[in-house]
Amino acid sequence: MPGVELFRRGKVRDVYAVEDHLLIVATDRISAFDVVLPSAIPGKGAVLTQLSLFWFDFLKGSVANHLIATDVDSYPAALASYRDQIEGRSMLVARADVVQIECVARGYLSGSGWKEYRKTGEVCGIKLPTGLAESDKLPEPIFTPATKEETGHDINISEREMIGRVGEEITRTLKDLTLTIYRRASEFALERGIIIADTKFEFGIKDGEVILVDEVLTPDSSRFWPGETYRPGRAQQSFDKQYVRDYLETLDWDKQPPGPELPRTVVAKTSEKYMEAYELLTGRSLADLGLEIEGSIAGT
Repeated sequence: MPGVELFRRGKVRDVYAVEDHLLIVATDRISAFDVVLPSAIPGKGAVLTQLSLFWFDFLKGSVANHLIATDVDSYPAALASYRDQIEGRSMLVARADVVQIECVARGYLSGSGWKEYRKTGEVCGIKLPTGLAESDKLPEPIFTPATKEETGHDINISEREMIGRVGEEITRTLKDLTLTIYRRASEFALERGIIIADTKFEFGIKDGEVILVDEVLTPDSSRFWPGETYRPGRAQQSFDKQYVRDYLETLDWDKQPPGPELPRTVVAKTSEKYMEAYELLTGRSLADLGLEIEGSIAGT
């Protein structure tokens, strides 16, 4: 957006500095194996934004957040000419001092947690019962922090290591918030047919208060599994980009840039999965909000 300062560009989100605030724009870019692919997923950015807004509202009794506005008409005047690009997929947010830790809650044994458990019987220093299988539900949700890496995968750390990085008081506060939010959201989602296996949150400090920042409880920051097909002992179907990963695993690709183009069928199926997750959780569709999804913003 010419004339608007680009503050940071991530794999999926572009963040702009606008007066004293930030504008977060969720594009339709998709990454896999830490590579941004040349194909975009129509509607993905709108789903990420609208689902975050849904959860911000749902969680407002549990934790404050950085949201200021989502209506382009209430944005600073410099953004008005970019309405077609940012409407429905952007948030004007307050700046905050971001805690440089990914706060992860796990209710099921999957992903990097499953890999670590098989080797050590632990996840991030937490001893788990013996004999657990892949995708098993844990006796209680656990807090497993990770570092925030600019490139590559975030690195799991123990709670003790987190204390060494950010201090004991903020660690305790963020652990309690992470598990409280996860329990509330996972109970709600389960009633609507979705298992939230795990999720990650980011927090910041604004005027001395801990607030929730960035996206929250989306298919990009969480593992969403359909409850009706859940079976422990194996990998699960999901509402995220796993469909893309599975396709890429069939190719002779070294998982280094540039990534391959995705077939139309893979793009369409992935878009459907994101939409389905939004509709199951919120009870409405993007069309109900008057949002068009035919176009996409790849930004690549």
